[in-house]
Parts: sequence; C-alpha cells; structure tokens
Amino acid sequence: MRFPFFASFIVFCIWLGYEIHKHRNMDAKISEEFWAKEAAANNTRKKSLENLDYIRIPFDTLPMDILPEHSVIKDCQETLKGLSTEPVVNLTGITNTDLKLQYGAPNIELLSQYDQRYTLLARTLQTWAETLYEEGYPDDAITILEFAVKTRTDVSASYKLLSSIYQDKGQSDKIRALIPVAESLNSPLKNSIIRALQSLCQ
Repeated sequence: MRFPFFASFIVFCIWLGYEIHKHRNMDAKISEEFWAKEAAANNTRKKSLENLDYIRIPFDTLPMDILPEHSVIKDCQETLKGLSTEPVVNLTGITNTDLKLQYGAPNIELLSQYDQRYTLLARTLQTWAETLYEEGYPDDAITILEFAVKTRTDVSASYKLLSSIYQDKGQSDKIRALIPVAESLNSPLKNSIIRALQSLCQ
C-alpha cells in the first residue's frame, strides 16, 4: 500500500512544482507588460483635453428653490455651485496609466483633479436627492437622480433610490431603462447595480 501512496505523492509534488513555476512565469509576464506600458505612458507627450466629456450642472432644471435653507441641502447646493466653476469629468474606472497614454503624462494631475471633482459631484447629488426624498419631495429627488444617472454615476444608492421611487409610482418601464445605463458603466460596482435593477423588474 505504501508504494502507490508514495508514487501518488511524487506525482503530486511534480504537478505542484509545475503549477508554481507556471504561475510565477505568468506573474512575471504580467509585471513585465505592466511596467512596459507604464514606461510608455510616462513618455507620452501632453495632449489636448478639449474633447473630454465635461459635465455642466444644469441649475436651471434642478430644484434649487426647494428647502434652500435646510442645512444639508444648503451645503449640497453650495458644493455644486463651487464645482460649477471648475472642470468636472467622470473618469471612473480608467487607470492613471491609461489616462497618461491617452492624454499625456503631464496632464495626469489635472485629470485626477477633474475626476475627484466628479466623485464629489456624484456623492453630493445623492445626498441632496436622499434629503429631499426624506423630506417628502420624491419628484424633485427624481430630477436630481436622473441628472446623476445622466453623468453615469456609479453610486449604487442613487440607482436604488431612483428605482425605488419609480416603483412607488408604478413606473417599472423606467427601472428597465436604467439597466442599459448600468451596463455601460466602467466601474467595479457595475454588476451589483445591474443585479439590483434586474431584481426589481422581475
């Protein structure tokens, strides 16, 4: 009985050694490709940013006159007014390496600022909409959330709140219309948002 066991153990050790070697080679190749891409990105010259999808905040269509003295809403509106004076771009899911390759290494700091502003925008819109909803203004919350979705936000709570309001209004067709938007997101949260929307359409 010992010999078959010993032979099996030897075969297992050989297989394990092969797998370890294979994965080390794969890891080395991935690392080599990454650093080669990063080197190319760092040597990419500065390019024009005029064709970026800059976000304009439509104050004329947002419910600026609803509870403007509410402390949370007031803070949200002031934040949005501040953001409106600076470039805001949704670059969610795009790595710094890819940004440098596409727009040039010298632009990476600017692009990071644009994206940080977008993150602040998306979170502020969610806070504003949620506050209005809690205060009894679902239609105005919809207006804000629909703008957030138009900017391709990946804030899960925005999709959940918007679809919940749609559901309360019996507008399941509008929930289904959110699914293609979610499918187009370049975000790690994409699949969870899609599943949440699909579950409401069943």
